[in-house]
Amino acid sequence: MLEDIKPELSSLADKLTHMKEALDVENKKGKIAELEYKMGEPNFWEDAAAAQRINQELADLKEGVDKYSALCAKYEDAKTLWEMAVEDGDDSLESEVKEELKAVQEGLESLQLEILLAAPYDSSNAYLELHAGAGGTEAQDWTQMLLRMYGRWAERHGFAVETTDILPGDEAGVKSVTLFIKGHNAYGFLKSEKGVHRLVRISPFDANARRHTSFAACDVMPELDDAVEVNINMADVRVDTYRASGAGGQHINKTSSAVRMTHEPTGIVVQCQNERSQLQNREQCLKMLRAKLFELEQEKKEAEIAKLEGDQQKIEWGSQIRSYVFQPYTMVKDHRTGEETGNVQAVMDGELDPFIRAFLSAKASI
Repeated sequence: MLEDIKPELSSLADKLTHMKEALDVENKKGKIAELEYKMGEPNFWEDAAAAQRINQELADLKEGVDKYSALCAKYEDAKTLWEMAVEDGDDSLESEVKEELKAVQEGLESLQLEILLAAPYDSSNAYLELHAGAGGTEAQDWTQMLLRMYGRWAERHGFAVETTDILPGDEAGVKSVTLFIKGHNAYGFLKSEKGVHRLVRISPFDANARRHTSFAACDVMPELDDAVEVNINMADVRVDTYRASGAGGQHINKTSSAVRMTHEPTGIVVQCQNERSQLQNREQCLKMLRAKLFELEQEKKEAEIAKLEGDQQKIEWGSQIRSYVFQPYTMVKDHRTGEETGNVQAVMDGELDPFIRAFLSAKASI
């Protein structure tokens, strides 16, 4: 019945009001006007690096405000449609109104997620690495499944995905892969995925159809801008070049354009083969090495804080973060937050936001 929708309309109106306060929309509108004025000044582009940072800040501010404004407009359209249906006694519009309100609710949940992303570098692009664990073809196939999962997740969010390096499996799957995921808050969302992912299933590679457990490790780093200081002594870095693998014709087969950098004091290894020239691959490798060394320092600081705060610092950063069970039942469970679902297929198709939201909420409440 149309009258039954009225409480939902009221509830969503309250949520939109609270969201406006949480997003600090009015202050952001003032900041947007200030930055737009600054960008209109004649000498704005004289310092290109500073101008680019301001331009990015403006884009980030506008994105949040525009999303909120679009939700409000969608809510008002749904409310108007409901009012017209009630006035005309037209119950046939009930399902359409409910669909519109469902879209508003989903939009609010998405914005709630972004409010939790206030840490430094959360807004950055991200490098995501996957490495197959022990277990040969089983683990390599699982790593490829995760690669598809993160690709689908990025697609849902409108993020661009670039494969900077990939090492195919011996028979199937991939041994390791590095993705560059470009989009606002990519790192903030994906930092929740760092750790070991465990799969339990009946193996398609086992003629006896036995149940197997496979592992793959995920690492995530933010892309850093040049303003972030990361000291790298290049005397500590061994640089190797090799022929890139995979598709690419003569360029791939005949030139040693791929680059591998090894930071000998830490043992960190990064490699890139997707660019056409060795110089471009070197630049990309150096970016990834900076990101990895930065993450290493951040982890050391967090470990020191955890020691000082004792049990109060309580999200488990253990190696196995999530289990995916395909047989004998279906379940995906995050061991840090307890978040779980029986819809394994949706998760493998990129529906990761409930797990990301639970992680960020738990982290924010520490």
